[in-house]
Amino acid sequence: MRESTVTVPDNHPAAPVEWPAPPARRRPTEPRHGGRWRPSRAVAWLVLILMMVATLLPFYWILRTALSTNAALFTGDQSALPPEPTLVNFRRVLGLASAEEVRAAGGSGAELEFWLYLRNSIIFSTLVTVGQVTSCAMAAYAFARLRWRGRDAVFYLFLSALMVPPIFVVIPNFVLLSELGLLDTFAGLAAPYFFMTPFMVFFLRQFFLGISTELEDAARIDGAGHPRIFLRICVPMMAAPLTTAAILAYVIAWNEFMWPLVAGNDPSVRVLTVGLSVFRSGQPQAAPDWTGLMAATVLGALPVILLFLLMGRRIVDSIRFTGLR
Repeated sequence: MRESTVTVPDNHPAAPVEWPAPPARRRPTEPRHGGRWRPSRAVAWLVLILMMVATLLPFYWILRTALSTNAALFTGDQSALPPEPTLVNFRRVLGLASAEEVRAAGGSGAELEFWLYLRNSIIFSTLVTVGQVTSCAMAAYAFARLRWRGRDAVFYLFLSALMVPPIFVVIPNFVLLSELGLLDTFAGLAAPYFFMTPFMVFFLRQFFLGISTELEDAARIDGAGHPRIFLRICVPMMAAPLTTAAILAYVIAWNEFMWPLVAGNDPSVRVLTVGLSVFRSGQPQAAPDWTGLMAATVLGALPVILLFLLMGRRIVDSIRFTGLR
């Protein structure tokens, strides 16, 4: 049966009544600075500020000491600004100040071969970085992509090395490199850091596990082997994590002290951290030359600080991408 439609005029009594729409519900206004003020938030900010102050205060005090003179330093002045500010300590470290200027500022007669130690630190850190990134990238690829019996057991056994204090392996490494005749050489300094890096292997393995294997499967179908897949496909894809691993390895090697002190006693391979220690103990009968030592410390820390300022965002993004927290 065909249905018929009936049009009801607007003025008809049966016409539907249009009721006015209810007023829109107004949302409560939120503070412009996000969130309601709570005591817990104030406490969190206070704790964060205190942590920042506790972290930055030693660096500020090092800089204050470097800008002072030994004569003014031992007067007991505890003001926030350096007493009698001067740049003679930095000029002295860089070899631009005469002995008379150094003694007039209260400095000792000990010499610091800053440029030689800086060169040695750059060579040592570069060797360690290249060795760690190369070996750890290949090991991470093997643990993440290759299928072999006992792979997971070997990986967890390898990670257990994180629980071994580094001081425990100093004597065995010293004896081994002494037998090989590699003491007081850059090869001997960098050798123990090439393969014993569980954290770096774990870091790069996490990245491999987070990427798809479609390109690798396609390359394997075309006849490519593991070396070609690793060099042509994996290395370009892991440019960001490799850069982060290189930065972390470089900073750790730059700050290393114990092993270079044991295995690098010759001044020709002495790194900057060991050189600062030798400079401090150069005149044991006199008071330590704190101003010269702090100036050298500031100059020695500048390369690492600049590296973090330039690449800090990349490090955070890579660690967040690999799933580390």
